Amino acid sequence: MIYLDNAATTQVHKEVIDEMLPYFSAEYANPSELYGFATGARRAMNQARKYIAELINADKTEIYFTSGGTEADNTVLKGTAYALSDKGRHIITTLIEHHAITKCCSDLEKAGFEITYIPVDANGFVNVSAIKSAIRKDTILISVMMANNEIGTIQPIKEIGQLSREHGILFHTDAVQAYGNIPIDVNDMNIDMLSASAHKCHGPKGIGMLYIKSGIKISPFIVGGRQERKMRAGTENIPAIVGFGKAARICSSKLYHNMEYVSLLRDHMIERVTDEIEYVRLNGDAVNRLPGNVNFSFACLNGEAVQIQLDLKGICCSTGSACNAGKQTMSHVIKALNVEPEYAYGNVRFTLSDYNTMEEIDYTVDCMKEIIKKLRSMSPQFKEYAKRMQL
Repeated sequence: MIYLDNAATTQVHKEVIDEMLPYFSAEYANPSELYGFATGARRAMNQARKYIAELINADKTEIYFTSGGTEADNTVLKGTAYALSDKGRHIITTLIEHHAITKCCSDLEKAGFEITYIPVDANGFVNVSAIKSAIRKDTILISVMMANNEIGTIQPIKEIGQLSREHGILFHTDAVQAYGNIPIDVNDMNIDMLSASAHKCHGPKGIGMLYIKSGIKISPFIVGGRQERKMRAGTENIPAIVGFGKAARICSSKLYHNMEYVSLLRDHMIERVTDEIEYVRLNGDAVNRLPGNVNFSFACLNGEAVQIQLDLKGICCSTGSACNAGKQTMSHVIKALNVEPEYAYGNVRFTLSDYNTMEEIDYTVDCMKEIIKKLRSMSPQFKEYAKRMQL
């Protein structure tokens, strides 16, 4: 098997698993208890919180554990909306956010909040001036993802954060795909709140975090006990938290090496596909994108047909967000790019990691060439398109 779907989830590092194991058995205490046996779990949780914070240059007291990126995103949007509803009921976001943001915004619209969705250009970039023009006196939050999960485009987060700060508006970024994969400094980038998830950076599933800058107060999303300083009730998942902390430490030590290596694989794949396959479109910016993200649209093909054929060759990839797998509709991200109709449904996403090799990339491209040639040979639509393009 060749696994090229790391934006959906990543393989858990063996060192992460080894770090987690004692907290299922020997150190199984509830960290909220006061007796000595709970000390080990509590100490491990605090140490993990420190490692997770250090990767984004935050303080450990600014990190709150969640069940994942979706919960963190929901907490930010609903927590900010309800905490600041007396100040305003307007939120700004983009057309290419993850559904954890867009569907939460839909819920807030039903509750009487107004959402402005900023469009993006053909490469998936949001224009900072467009955000500035959308700001109103009652704007309480701007939420823009750091790097898109489908096309990999990295947004000008520092500039957006500066704009938010100048207008006294809270700024949140969904960094689920970026955390552990590119450098992040919440202070330098003017970020007030940030969402991340362990399973996108070789940690376990079911554990995420929300960074909230010291001094910012939003309403809790899950209420009950006093855990997470009353921001997120419920007994903490200590094994997963420990695993997240270990994954963060590994990411920190290998960040720049992995960026260089995975970018090399990415660029090689992009070069081969665009040189050797006709009528293909690279979705997202060619340079300012996540190291491991490659997203192509093939003219007059269905992306799922390509995905299925690659699966038969032992290659795992996707047609977009894992949250939309199996849907026969155009991706809202691809739609926002205003791609030509012939390319709209032919997108295939490959997301690479440091576990992949150049040999795997070459084998995948060779298989793609064969598959696409075969599928297009059976497509009257493609034959007509190719004839039209050659005129």
